[in-house]
Amino acid sequence: METLKMLSHGIQGKASREVIIDLVASFLQLQENAAEQRLLESLPNCLEWLELMEEADRDDIRIVLEKITQGQMLDLHRFDNPAEIRTLSTADDLDEYTYLVAGCAGEFWTRLCFRHVQRFASRNRDEMLALGRRYGMGLQLINVLRDAGTDLRSGRCYFPENELAAVHLTPAQILSESDRFQPIYRRWTEKAKDALECGVQYSRAIRNRRVRAATALPALIGARTLTLLREAGADALHCRIKVPRSEVRKMILSLAIHLASHKHIDATFEQAKLKK
Repeated sequence: METLKMLSHGIQGKASREVIIDLVASFLQLQENAAEQRLLESLPNCLEWLELMEEADRDDIRIVLEKITQGQMLDLHRFDNPAEIRTLSTADDLDEYTYLVAGCAGEFWTRLCFRHVQRFASRNRDEMLALGRRYGMGLQLINVLRDAGTDLRSGRCYFPENELAAVHLTPAQILSESDRFQPIYRRWTEKAKDALECGVQYSRAIRNRRVRAATALPALIGARTLTLLREAGADALHCRIKVPRSEVRKMILSLAIHLASHKHIDATFEQAKLKK
């Protein structure tokens, strides 16, 4: 927790280069992946480059990373004992989590694009911020749904305690009585689907075709993921659900061939929701 706080101080320009170098050194010996080691080694220089950016961009980067770090610290605090399954209290807590780790990124992307992409969107800034926020939250909610089984085995339950209590279910019972858990799981799946609809609306409003394609792709992958989760039913808690890379490549190629047209995005999204 303290290490994460120190990293946050560095991002916000409140820690010296020497402190960040020492922080990196303490992590390097724990990281076995060579690429990750190089990334850590570049952190002091990245923070220096951050200081040299345009003020508006620098401020937005710091704001979004502060929120993401806040979400990570909340996670560490809530789930500090992997031997004990803990859960969030209410739906508001889950909404807060998905906002802090992803919804704020949708807002960040929107602000950045309005600043740097000429004639970015056909909708106004406030509409795009709201859609981007819900889109990001929905993508993170899909991660929660997809990783629910793994998280439970690690002592983490993101589904609201009051909803579990309403069906007389404890977090520890979910894996062994997954059929009873399905109504709660399906409700959150529907919420994720609605958020992806916001993502499609967001993408369709983008005028630049390349940016539109890049923005629509996560919604298409997300819709396909929800379909796979729905088909798996209760077994989704006991197996790894993932859209094959071959399907993702086909989506990318198809977006390129059709120049990310509105019609194609709509059709691909509907197909992803229905495909078996």
